[in-house]
Amino acid sequence: MNLAVIIPTLNACETLPATLASLGNDSAIIVADGGSTDGTVETAQAACAGVVGSAAGRGTQLIAGATAARANWFLFLHADTVLDPGWKAEVEHFTADPRNAGRAAVFRFALDDASVAARRLERRVAWRVRHLGLPYGDQGLLMHREFYRALGGFRDWPLMEDVDLVRRIGRKRLIVLESAARTSAERWRQHGWRRRSVRNLFCLSVYFLGVPPSLIARLYG
Repeated sequence: MNLAVIIPTLNACETLPATLASLGNDSAIIVADGGSTDGTVETAQAACAGVVGSAAGRGTQLIAGATAARANWFLFLHADTVLDPGWKAEVEHFTADPRNAGRAAVFRFALDDASVAARRLERRVAWRVRHLGLPYGDQGLLMHREFYRALGGFRDWPLMEDVDLVRRIGRKRLIVLESAARTSAERWRQHGWRRRSVRNLFCLSVYFLGVPPSLIARLYG
């Protein structure tokens, strides 16, 4: 499988080891680091991942990682997300179909939390993806490098870069895989399930109203 996994990081040494462990050792891994000071770079290097330095900002880092990648297929993945064991077989099946060179795939959203609030949020995300075609970056994003280039790639944005690219892909060219991308629920536990969900919805709403991503990032905090 000719695949590069591209992971943007910024002080992610607590979650990155589990993410890297879930990927195995038969894919190229590129960590696009935005200036971590907590040992993230050393953690990536110890796992034999390639490291690309970049200015901080998820869009900027994803661009840097994609520029450095040499594989035919890109998988963009967050540093606090662990893929289910079956992910590799699904990706191999998806990439083997020539029709999918002009499509993209995401994983099913899941959280590493056993609470009712987590299951409720997972259902809301599944509805959003199914009916609006709007997965976020914590579901991963798999696509052929030429499709990525034809779409213009990620914007150099600090926030909403994932929604922007997914909108250009379009719902009809987006496949949801069965395997889960299991993301850390720590941010929801810290900030409150309802509060964080409302804040995310607010950011999405003002993005659709045309508010610049740089301003949304300041509002998001």
